[in-house]
Amino acid sequence: MAGVTPLNKRTCVKKRSKKFARHQSDQFMRIAYSSWRKPKGIDGRVRRRFKGALPMPNVGYGSDKRTRNIHPNGFKSVVVHNVSELEMLMMHNRTYCATVGKSVSSRVRREIIERAEQLAIRVSNANARLRAEEDA
Repeated sequence: MAGVTPLNKRTCVKKRSKKFARHQSDQFMRIAYSSWRKPKGIDGRVRRRFKGALPMPNVGYGSDKRTRNIHPNGFKSVVVHNVSELEMLMMHNRTYCATVGKSVSSRVRREIIERAEQLAIRVSNANARLRAEEDA
């Protein structure tokens, strides 16, 4: 439902947009694109936070509490698997939007989207797995 607008649309400011690189990930192809791992070595420059070494993630890089977990459309997301789970969002339809779960069938998905329109709840993936049946 496109008519529902978020209660307060704030611009989300990230303190850091780059991902934290794993220590020595530039030297080994097998860990080139892997996620962050904390260095545990006894002599590690990164763990000891030497000048010029890679930055380590810490609590200071966290997002503002008011804009944390907010999507670009201005809503927080809740995964929904049936119509009764959608009813929880009735009073919070300006703060949360529903995201239909991956394993939900197209029949139940259609029921969730119809009920969401009645309750004026935004569904973030409303068009997923519905187009093929409308064409036929």
